[in-house]
Amino acid sequence: MIPRTIASVSTPPGLSGVAVIRVSGPEAGSVATGLAGRLPPPRRATLATLADPRSGEPLDRGLLLWFTAPHSFTGEDVLELQVHGGRAVVAAVLDAALAIAGVRPAEAGEFTRRAFENGRLDLAEVEGLGDLLRAETQAQRRQAYGLFAGRLTSEADRLQAKLLPILAQVEATIDFPDEGDVTGAALDTARRELIALREEVTALLASADRGERVRDGVTVAIAGPPNAGKSTLLNALARRDVAIVSPQAGTTRDSLEVHLDLAGAAVVLVDTAGLRETADPVEAEGIRRTRQRIAGADLTLWLTAGDPVDRAPTGPGAVWLVQTQIDRETPALPSVVHRISAVTGEGMAGLVAALTSFAADRTGGEPAIIVRQRHRLIVEELSEALGGALAVGDWDAEPELVAERLRQGLAALGRARGRVGTEAMLDRLFSAFCIGK
Repeated sequence: MIPRTIASVSTPPGLSGVAVIRVSGPEAGSVATGLAGRLPPPRRATLATLADPRSGEPLDRGLLLWFTAPHSFTGEDVLELQVHGGRAVVAAVLDAALAIAGVRPAEAGEFTRRAFENGRLDLAEVEGLGDLLRAETQAQRRQAYGLFAGRLTSEADRLQAKLLPILAQVEATIDFPDEGDVTGAALDTARRELIALREEVTALLASADRGERVRDGVTVAIAGPPNAGKSTLLNALARRDVAIVSPQAGTTRDSLEVHLDLAGAAVVLVDTAGLRETADPVEAEGIRRTRQRIAGADLTLWLTAGDPVDRAPTGPGAVWLVQTQIDRETPALPSVVHRISAVTGEGMAGLVAALTSFAADRTGGEPAIIVRQRHRLIVEELSEALGGALAVGDWDAEPELVAERLRQGLAALGRARGRVGTEAMLDRLFSAFCIGK
């Protein structure tokens, strides 16, 4: 079945100097001739007057770019119209394109999905493109571009190139069991190479936490008892009024999030409900969620304006004791990491510098290869398969079992490209893209 041609605006809505309308599919050429009266030469920007094919009314003057299949983003014939960015102009040109027989509006992410289905992008590159479109910091941009440019695919290919000869040596002993001296030496070599490969995979997994932190942000929970200044600190760090500040205890009932860019690193600040005993079921739910956020945070800023005895719940993340409201001339408390006043700004520069350093330590260095949970699960499955092969006690007696474990590892690597997957997973991924992508 020949896919229908799709069309959509690829630039954000609103007033702009230029807007791009993208058309992909077998009727893309018909759109060019219908609106401009001719098909432009491939890959050459061509100025033309665009007219409504139904009435002949001129709509705009713009540039046409024509890409022939399979040498286009989607792998199909693609036409891009660069027109003036006024809303009325964009709406009129898109409506005229959709008036061509066989052309329909694109769905969310449909251009990228066609690129995937036509082999122009693998799944890892699609994920990188999605991350690149959503990148807010330079670290996120660098990491996303690496994924889009094929770093995970290249790494999977490299590991596969090392695993295949190992499997071949094991399978040779199955096919030629009578060559005892040869097969024994081959198995010894294969085992040594597999041990070295497993160490590489383990090192790769070690970078997963850093990659996911760069993508999702370093989580910093602002916690403490009621009226310790949590919402005031959040507003000061965000430099805008995000949270309601009130002397009444229990004002914050749910967690509020603010995303910051600290020297290129993404940081997610979470303002939480004050921890105390309460009979209010709504506030109690907020406190339960607070404890969950603290348990999952990379860092908890435990705020106190008075007695530091009540400490934040312990967890895998770091905890800094921060004394607040020092503008009230309160005595310094022991074990305090920072003393601040979010009102006067005293101590805030030191806290921000420390947060910046904390985030940089957990996101710095070369862009990670494993940046999503899907990637982590694939490499974990690969590691388990290699470990299962090494756990076979007698390779000479059970080479078939070793070979089966190695095949499982190869299958896991194949999923890095996304050619093995469920339709539901693909639907969810591509639906996150904008309509014009």
